[in-house]
Amino acid sequence: MVPNKLKAGDEVRVIAPSRSMTILGDDCKKIATERLEKLGLKVTFGKYIYEADEDYATATVEHRAQDLNDAFADKNVKAILTAIGGFNSNQILDYIDYDTIKENPKIFCGFSDITALSDSIYAKTGLVTYSGPHYSSFGMLKGFEYELDYFKKMFFKETEIEIVSSKEWSDDAWFIDQENRTFIKNEGMFVINEGNAEGEIVGGNLCTLNLLQGTPYMPNIENKILFIEDDGGAGSSFLVNFDRDLQSLMHMPEFKKVKGLVLGRAQKNCDMTKEKWTKMIKNKTELNNIPVIAGVDFGHTTPIITFPIGGYAKLSAEVDNIKLYIHD
Repeated sequence: MVPNKLKAGDEVRVIAPSRSMTILGDDCKKIATERLEKLGLKVTFGKYIYEADEDYATATVEHRAQDLNDAFADKNVKAILTAIGGFNSNQILDYIDYDTIKENPKIFCGFSDITALSDSIYAKTGLVTYSGPHYSSFGMLKGFEYELDYFKKMFFKETEIEIVSSKEWSDDAWFIDQENRTFIKNEGMFVINEGNAEGEIVGGNLCTLNLLQGTPYMPNIENKILFIEDDGGAGSSFLVNFDRDLQSLMHMPEFKKVKGLVLGRAQKNCDMTKEKWTKMIKNKTELNNIPVIAGVDFGHTTPIITFPIGGYAKLSAEVDNIKLYIHD
């Protein structure tokens, strides 16, 4: 199922199935709401977005699930944006009303920890979901143009989208200081393994996707193109952590028929060079026969593209000539 595109006047519901909205500053929320309203959208909010347990900074499992279920059940809501990521959105998987989602298909968008929800909803219902900006992402004052452009291409247009690398990227604390920003020249996507592939997209945040292994919520990865990334929480140990998490995914029987790998950009503190990415992938002989590209604009740096989980990708990977197209 592919949800309808957005148009002026549509209602967008913001929910907090991971961390609470309490973490967001007033300026971030003001900018985010105004930016969405400039797209012609009406912004509304879930009932429990400001509820926050002192240890987990989240609402209760039941309340987070209720906000999600209510948003899908509300006929006026055409899209659902997550407030921000976190660590425990997988707590609510057993509490989601998947039948209601099937009956009310609509846009569901977020990234990072939200991967658990996006891939589970796709697996359980067949609804195409989206890895893309949170509501909080729209609160970025500078350097958001590329991200907004791909959001609009995905949700307001019907055409196939060509992924072209951003000119620059950032990995600074913009949410603390909106003015003093550091932007880095983007070297762009690069090829690790050459080849061509076409197929459905599955993926998102790698360590979160792996939480679904062995559960009814894990999407079938057979014949898929995997879009995967991870955050910089491991710091200088990123390489070994990403390596073993990828290996875990590769041990699934269905991985033998994966068609390609698209790897998102790592954060600065991970110290990931082209050489490190290449060595890690080349050491995995199981990947020799599928195209692999890296340095794509998604993950925990900014800006990021919006891509459809359950949608389609066409990848042509030749050295110095990468063509990547997506559509839902």
